[in-house]
Amino acid sequence: MNEGRKLRAGLIGLGAMGRNHARVLSNLDGVELVGVVDPAGDVTGTLRAPVVPELSDLLALGVDYAVVACPTALHEPIGMELAANGVCALIEKPLAQSVDAATRLVEAFETAGLVAGVGHIERYNPALQSLRTRLEAGELGEVFQVVTRRQGPFPHRIADVGVVMDLATHDIDLTAWVTGQEYTSVSARTVSRSGRLHEDMVAVVGQLADGTMVNHLVNWLSPLKERSTVVTGDKGCFVADTLTADLTFYANAAIDTEWEALRAFRGVAEGDMVRYAIPKREPLLVEHERFRDAVEGKQSDIVTLRQGLRTVQVAAALLEAASDGRTVAVGPAAADRDGRGLQPTPA
Repeated sequence: MNEGRKLRAGLIGLGAMGRNHARVLSNLDGVELVGVVDPAGDVTGTLRAPVVPELSDLLALGVDYAVVACPTALHEPIGMELAANGVCALIEKPLAQSVDAATRLVEAFETAGLVAGVGHIERYNPALQSLRTRLEAGELGEVFQVVTRRQGPFPHRIADVGVVMDLATHDIDLTAWVTGQEYTSVSARTVSRSGRLHEDMVAVVGQLADGTMVNHLVNWLSPLKERSTVVTGDKGCFVADTLTADLTFYANAAIDTEWEALRAFRGVAEGDMVRYAIPKREPLLVEHERFRDAVEGKQSDIVTLRQGLRTVQVAAALLEAASDGRTVAVGPAAADRDGRGLQPTPA
């Protein structure tokens, strides 16, 4: 990339998430938002960049990378066209609506040698970033369980996928990411109460490669909006509230003993509670900064397409498990080409 030249970015989709991407891109250092694709145009009239009806119109403007924030069903055809035209892409989660479509996207961008990522924004939530650092440092000791709760009212922006592909993919990705472990099996139950084709509630029990138990409760049927991740281990538990970006630690007082014979886990007692002071930057801004740096060829921590594919694979296994009423094994993840993807845990 030429020194001093701004990256030329495009945006595809002006829905609720697309408008947030437009806001960030319009003020992102080193980036110029040169065009937006949406057949409905800019209904608010607030964008400074031109809004064009077709992807071909955006490509004619000349872009280094594009943010794909259109309906999930369109991710594959749009992503394939971007790859064919040598354009890097940040694709909103989920990567695609099926494993086959996600696989084709991975292969297209890897073959073209292009930087591409998936918008799993929870990885950039300050509470979860702090949680991951603390787990890596062993502050919780052995991890026993990860429990997430993600519920709230129905998002009318979603029409082509159910709650598993839309919301549960957040929890699948963040759980594997904060623990550094991949899923090995899942079982699930789903219900549909809103009259739509797709499920709107799911309850999940899963297992990670190191034996950690996982529970997810996800729905868009509740007037209560909740975004909670609880990780329990032998030294206590962490509670991350990703709505407020707060991280709290509840210590297990029973673990504090100098008697060697009792150092193994023997029980639980209420201990100190600590809420950490965490710098709170907007996760979407951090996500865009990381992706911009990757496009510029700098070392940067982005969610790769192979990691996004793995999340789609686990989500598909959830739907299969719910459909068949059984536990479904999830095969080992393929490694990222650059080695940063989720790896199978050695036996």
